[in-house]
Amino acid sequence: MTKLLERAFKEASRLPEVEQNALAKWVIEELEAEGKWEKAFAGSEDILDRLADEALAAHKQGRTKALSIEKL
Repeated sequence: MTKLLERAFKEASRLPEVEQNALAKWVIEELEAEGKWEKAFAGSEDILDRLADEALAAHKQGRTKALSIEKL
């Protein structure tokens, strides 16, 4: 455990029990959400690579248009 995380837990241990539980729940949910994002992106890496290649090919072939902020 890093010193900073250790300090954070030490500070959190001084909170009332209800706030400690709320903080713990939030941390757990954030960690779980991060894991879900990592899985989602890991599974789509090939697709994203293919789409990027297609976009670059289209641009090289002159099939793209410059983005106009005024038209957004």
